[in-house]
Amino acid sequence: MILVNDVAFVLVAGYAVYLFYEVIRRRYRYISLGKPVPVAWKESITEYIGGFFAQVFGQKKLLKDKRSGSMHVVMFYGFIVLQFGALDIIARGLSGGRHLPYPAYQVFGATQEIVAALVLVATGYATYRRYIERLPRLKRGWKPSIVLFLIAGLMICVLLELTFTRIWHSLPASGFAPISSPLAAAMTAAGMTQSVAEALFYVFWWLHLLILLTFLLYVPQSKHFHLLAAPVNVLLRKKTSPGRLAPLDLEDENAETFGVGKIEDFTRKQMLDFYACVECGRCTSVCPATGSGKVLSPMHLISKMRDHLTEKGAALTGLTPWQPAYLVAGAAGPHSMIDPLPTPATWPAPGTAPASSMAAALDTAQASSTAAAINTAPAPGPAAAPGATDIVPTLAWQKAAWHTNAEKSVHDISLIGDVITEDEIWACTTCRNCEDQCPVDNEHVDKIIDLRRHLVLMEGSLPSEGQRAMQNIERQGNPWGISRNDRAAWTGDIEGLQVPTVRDNANFEYLLFVGSMGSYDVRTRKVTEAFVRLLTKAGVNFAILGNEEKNSGDTPRRMGNEMLFQQLAMENIETFQKYGVKKIVTACPHTFNTLKNEYPDFGLEGVEVFHHTQLLSQLVREGRLVPRQRVEERIVYHDSCYLGRYNGVYDAPRDILRAIPGVELVEMRRNRENAMCCGAGGGRMWMEETAGKRVNRIRTEQALEVSPTIISSACPYCLTMMDDGTKALEVEEKVSAKDVAEVLAMSVLA
Repeated sequence: MILVNDVAFVLVAGYAVYLFYEVIRRRYRYISLGKPVPVAWKESITEYIGGFFAQVFGQKKLLKDKRSGSMHVVMFYGFIVLQFGALDIIARGLSGGRHLPYPAYQVFGATQEIVAALVLVATGYATYRRYIERLPRLKRGWKPSIVLFLIAGLMICVLLELTFTRIWHSLPASGFAPISSPLAAAMTAAGMTQSVAEALFYVFWWLHLLILLTFLLYVPQSKHFHLLAAPVNVLLRKKTSPGRLAPLDLEDENAETFGVGKIEDFTRKQMLDFYACVECGRCTSVCPATGSGKVLSPMHLISKMRDHLTEKGAALTGLTPWQPAYLVAGAAGPHSMIDPLPTPATWPAPGTAPASSMAAALDTAQASSTAAAINTAPAPGPAAAPGATDIVPTLAWQKAAWHTNAEKSVHDISLIGDVITEDEIWACTTCRNCEDQCPVDNEHVDKIIDLRRHLVLMEGSLPSEGQRAMQNIERQGNPWGISRNDRAAWTGDIEGLQVPTVRDNANFEYLLFVGSMGSYDVRTRKVTEAFVRLLTKAGVNFAILGNEEKNSGDTPRRMGNEMLFQQLAMENIETFQKYGVKKIVTACPHTFNTLKNEYPDFGLEGVEVFHHTQLLSQLVREGRLVPRQRVEERIVYHDSCYLGRYNGVYDAPRDILRAIPGVELVEMRRNRENAMCCGAGGGRMWMEETAGKRVNRIRTEQALEVSPTIISSACPYCLTMMDDGTKALEVEEKVSAKDVAEVLAMSVLA
C-alpha cells in the first residue's frame, strides 16, 4: 500500500511541477518579446540588497496600511514557516507516519499549530475586509476568493493531519500540541480508532497535497504570480532618482517608432511590472484622477496591459498561457475595451453618498460585467464630505468596459484605444502617489509617458489645450505664447532693487532659474519678487539669465513631446556652460526635478541644483535670514509632488515655517509621502478638467478641514491650484494661498 502511495505521489507531484515549469517558461517567453534592458545583477545584489530585504522581508510598503499589512505579514511568514511543516507532513505520508528529524521537534510542532491557526485568522480577516467591510479597492468574485479557500483548506488540512497523527500513533496530550491535542481527545472520546485515524490521515494528506499542487499551478496563472515576480521586480527596481524618465534616442536611424504604440515596445522590465502586480488597489485608492471621477485607474492600467501581453504573447509565440491546457475551456476571445465605451458614472455630488454607499454599483458591475451596471444610481445618503475622494465610479466603469471579444483577433487590437484609452492616458497628473504606495515597486508613470510619446511623436495626437501650450513653448518659450523678449520684464516691477543678470554679475555663485511661471504668471511673479528680496537681504551672490533663459522642458516632456524637451534642454545646458554655472536655484519643483535629475542625461555636469526652500532653510539656519516679525497665522502646508515624492524634500519648507514667530503649523490628513496632488502635474496645468470633480477643489477642501488662515506651498503650480480652489469655494477673503517664500518675507522683510 505504501509503495502504491509513493508511486502515485511521484507521478502526481512530478506532473504538477512540470506544468508549473511550463507556465513560468511561457510567461518568460512573453516578457522576452519586450525590448531588452541591461540588468546590473551584481550592482543590484551588492548595493541594494538592504532595500530589497526591507521591502520583501520587512514588508515596508505593505505596512503603510497597518491592518492589511499586519494580515499580510502573518500570511507571508506563516507560509515560510509552514513549508517546513509541509515537508514533514509529506515525509509522514511516504514513511508510514515517521516525522523528519528536526531539532527540538516538539517546539517545531507547537510552532506549526500556532502559525496555522494565525494564518486561518488572517484569512478570515482578509475575507472580512473584502466581503464585509467591502473596501472599494478590493475586487470581489470567485477569482479573488479562490486563494482564500485554498489557504484556509491548507491550514485545516495541517491541523487535522496533526490531529489524526496523534490518534494513529496513540500520542499523549501535550502542551506542545495546543490545538491537535484537544481535538484528538475529543475524537477519541467520540470513538475514533487508530485504523480510522490512519485512513483519515491519508485522506487529508492527499487533499493537502492536491491543494498544495493546485496552489502551485494557480499562482503563476493568476494575479498571485506576484509571489514569484515581485521579489525580482523589487530587486531590479529603478536605481536612479524616483520618476526619472529614460531619454529617447531621437538620432537612431533604425528606430521605426518612438514611444510605445504596441505592447512589444515596452521594455522587459516594464513587462515584469505587469506580472508583479498584486491588484491590491492601493495605487488606485490614492490616485487623484481615480478619486475625482476620471476614467484612469493605475491598477487597471497595469492589469489590462498584463492581460493583453499574455494574449498577444500566446499568439506571437504559439504557446498557450494556461496549463493544463486540456482542462481550460475554449478561449472567449482576447480582451479589449467595449465599443462604444460606457458613459462614465457621475462623480458623487452633494446629496449622494460617497464610496461606501456606492459600493453596490461596483458589486453590480463586478457580478454582471455589463456596461449598464456602472450607471446604477447610488443610494441616497448624506452629502459627500468635502475633500472626499471616491474611486467607485471609475472602478465600475473599468469593470464594465473590459471584456473578451470572440469576433476580434488579438492582432487587431491596438494598445492605445482598444486596451488603454486616450482619456486614461491624459488623465494622469504624474504625481507618483501610485508608485509610492505600490508594495511591489511597479512604475506606472513611465508607461503613461511612453504612451504619450507615441501619441505625440508618431500620431500628433494630444488634447487641443495641450497642443496650444506646446506650440507656444516652441515659438515663444512659454505656454502662454507671450513674447520671449518679455521674459525678464518682471524685474522692472521690483521697486528699489536691481536684479542682476549673468552679464552684469559674471562672478555670481547661484544662478536663479526663474522659469516660465515665475517670469510670466502675474501671481507667481510675487513669489519671485519675495525670493529675490530674501536673497538680497541674505547677501547671496546671484544672477538671472534674463531673456536668455528658456523653458526648462518639463511640460513638453511630461506631455510626451520628447523632441521639444531635448531641444530646450540642450539649449539651456549650452547657456549654463557658456556662463560657467555651478549652482542653480529655482522656485519651481518641476524645474528643480528636471534640471537636477534629467538634464545630466544630456550633458549637464558639475552643477548643484537647489529648490528655493532648501536654500532659504539653509540661510535661516545660518542666521543670514532672521524672522523677527510675528506672523499670527494658522498655516497648513501642501506638499508638492515633484518636491516631495520625486525628490524627498519634506522638511525644508516646514523648517522655514516653524522658524517664523507666531506661525501655527498644522497638517492635512494626507501629507508628506501620501499628500494628494493639486492636479496640475504632468501637463494637466495646461489642459481643462471636465470629468468628475476638479482635483484642486478636493485638495483645497482637505486643507480647509484643519481651519487654516493660509494654505502654503512651495510650487507655482500648487499655488495657482490652491488659489483657484479658495476662490471656487468662496473662502478667499478668509483663507489665502501663499508660497513659503512669501510667508518668510512677511517676517524677515517687515
